[in-house]
Amino acid sequence: MAQTLPSVASGEGGLTRYLEEIRRFPMLQPEEEYMLAKRYSEHDDTQAAHRLVTSHLRLVAKIAMGYRGYGLPIGEVISEGNVGLMQAVKKFEPERGFRLATYAMWWIKASIQEYILRSWSLVKMGTTANQKRLFFNLRKVKSKIQALDDGDLKPEQVAEIATRLNVSEEEVVSMNRRLSGDASLNAPIRATEGESGEWQDWLVDQSESQEDVLVEQDELETRRRMLGDAMTVLNDREKRIFQARRLSEDPLTLEELSSEFDISRERVRQIEVRAFEKVQEAVQNSAREQAIAARAQAAEAHRHAGA
Repeated sequence: MAQTLPSVASGEGGLTRYLEEIRRFPMLQPEEEYMLAKRYSEHDDTQAAHRLVTSHLRLVAKIAMGYRGYGLPIGEVISEGNVGLMQAVKKFEPERGFRLATYAMWWIKASIQEYILRSWSLVKMGTTANQKRLFFNLRKVKSKIQALDDGDLKPEQVAEIATRLNVSEEEVVSMNRRLSGDASLNAPIRATEGESGEWQDWLVDQSESQEDVLVEQDELETRRRMLGDAMTVLNDREKRIFQARRLSEDPLTLEELSSEFDISRERVRQIEVRAFEKVQEAVQNSAREQAIAARAQAAEAHRHAGA
């Protein structure tokens, strides 16, 4: 992956030019993506890796725009996301049956979040899981409860956010003040000579093409089906504990499940781990079967193309 990637130039219009440039890279069909990933993993084909990376630069830009409210140069945020994308390509295992975008988005977000945390020196106020969650979710929760005014939050708003994110009210107030320097998306800017507008006019188009929507829906349906099939290997108690601990948005505690089944917390934990291992093994087996079928289809298509 030594080839040079496009970068966001500094100055007016740099982001717009970058977005126009990366839109020129074609999207990959599932079979093409699979073959490129195999070529890179098995033969260290840097040309194949470069095509995998460039075809997903739009995904990085889209994710990066979700972090534009932290007062950091968007070009640097995108660059950090691109680093995460390249790491994802290096570690991507196409045989598991998932698309690269599904796998890479977690690497991209992690890379961007680490950059933001370093830039904001969050270590000075602590880096617990709850504080990180508060840092990256405060705006989202404020939007949900319609706390859109600038300045300090109302006491009832502070209390609700603290409850939703499992932090203290003091932490909510402190973090809100740290992040209060956000610029409005409606702030006027002057893009080029004779042109003007607002910051929101220069954001990435959030609407997806019909092809992208269909691909995402297909991948989501595939993951749901694979998980549903995998869970058939569990008995009723294993399924209940696995769902309550691993699939619920508000997971139950070991203590709660211990009381429900009249067993020790340690026994609940053991059942949870074993259930996860059984589901994981079933999903991997299913992905392996799908990968074999995909390879067979790709080989058949290649034979027809060469005929």
